[in-house]
Amino acid sequence: MVYEIKDPETVSALFGSPKEAILRSCLEHIMGTIYADDNKHPSAAMAVLGDFVFYAGTPNQKLAAFRPQSSGGDFMIRIWQHKSWKNTILAHYKERARIVSRFATKKEPGIFDKDYLKQIAASLPQGYEICMIDEPIYELCKTEPWSTDLVSQFPHYSDYRRLGLGAVIRNGRRIISGASSYARYQDGIEIEIDTCKEFRRKGFARICGAKLILECLQRNLYPSWDAQNPASLTLAKQLGYHFSHTYEAIETWGT
Repeated sequence: MVYEIKDPETVSALFGSPKEAILRSCLEHIMGTIYADDNKHPSAAMAVLGDFVFYAGTPNQKLAAFRPQSSGGDFMIRIWQHKSWKNTILAHYKERARIVSRFATKKEPGIFDKDYLKQIAASLPQGYEICMIDEPIYELCKTEPWSTDLVSQFPHYSDYRRLGLGAVIRNGRRIISGASSYARYQDGIEIEIDTCKEFRRKGFARICGAKLILECLQRNLYPSWDAQNPASLTLAKQLGYHFSHTYEAIETWGT
């Protein structure tokens, strides 16, 4: 049996004191959903937000196989605090699983050079404009596959207005790059950043990232950055982050 946990305190001991922004969002009961093997005395738990699943406690096959209704699709990124979960996940998904490396950055609130970030944010070429995500832009983000994840975890604009924060670059009426909050926790956000394929490698993601970091700092929010690949890590370093460590995750598809 898998139980949805309404009170995060029920599983807080299993997860400890996590640094991951997405997991913190779930445990702070801001976004996401938590499940466990028992609703009163759990020995295993999973926190789900968007494409991400975090596991804690004793490996549990039912939790590893469980497909939450809240999940966005077949593709999921599964992360564990105890390595013993790895084999349990692989045993269930088999050929529908792939081990990948991800890259964590250090959480250093005072590290950012605001003047340097302002220079980057102001380096937009002529013919383009940068603006914050309001309701019309929120709706526009949902019209193209590459930009959907900029707002995908906020079902309605009222949710984004309350919890989200983001900036996009436009060429005319078209969005060509953006940086936004994939998740929100009490003291910060997890950054989602992407650029339309034909406009990549032109510095637009760096400009959006600088703008969003500045907006976060102005609001006393920490802009958490977890890099999916080496290119994302390189961009993070350009904006002032420092590499922390590489860790394994499992990408799965299907049920």
